[in-house]
Amino acid sequence: MTANRGRIEVIAHRGASEDAPEHSLAAYRKAIADGADALECDVRLTADGHLVCVHDRRVNRTSNGRGAVSALELAQLAELDFGSWMGPAGTAESPDAADPERTTVLTLERLLRLVAEAGRPVDLAIETKHPTRWAGQVEERLLDLLRRHPVPGEVRVMSFSARSLRRVRLAAPDVPTVYLMQFLLPRHRAGRLPAGSGIAGPGIRVLRRDPGYVARAQAAGHRVHVWTVDEPEDVELCARLGVDAVITNRPLTVRDQLNRLG
Repeated sequence: MTANRGRIEVIAHRGASEDAPEHSLAAYRKAIADGADALECDVRLTADGHLVCVHDRRVNRTSNGRGAVSALELAQLAELDFGSWMGPAGTAESPDAADPERTTVLTLERLLRLVAEAGRPVDLAIETKHPTRWAGQVEERLLDLLRRHPVPGEVRVMSFSARSLRRVRLAAPDVPTVYLMQFLLPRHRAGRLPAGSGIAGPGIRVLRRDPGYVARAQAAGHRVHVWTVDEPEDVELCARLGVDAVITNRPLTVRDQLNRLG
């Protein structure tokens, strides 16, 4: 029995990233097919002003190129292979023929189109990455893109940067914001969040150390979205504590476990 009487939302972390290269169109298609309630992505601004779904500051880890995303133009990123390091079934072997949906850099605009075409409401959780040379331009471009490409589900903005979330709240008060936390600062332990933040986003380690945080945050009026929840014991912990959402690399497996837990 869970503490939360509502259904826990399952958010696909960088898509179904256990089965396909992270942030690839293929990973997000798989997550939608697997029944994920929402998709999570990280966004960075390119040198020519495009928002792309890339986690790291540099492309070295997830592509066959080198350099900072902010110093490269979209056309340069489009020439790189962002997926052949991961084989077709999540192995380290390269596929015989590269699938563009697994290997091509994904723009946020393209991801928004995928969500709009999903055939059902799918929420979107977009993380802004800071610090960056472009500072507030990231939030400005993000909100402009969301206005031009509306989607059926809820779109929320997440960040470890309270300043980023304040910018979003000031410019678009109706957009939900999630304050991500690797650990709890003393001023947040009672459930309070920084100004401009509406949803608590603790890492799973926070809950392992302080399971009572969920109840305190919810008592303060905040939803609780936990990352990154992949292990069965962590899924069980989140269900028992009654969190509102879990962010996972394994949306199908985690949804199945939550259904069994009731």
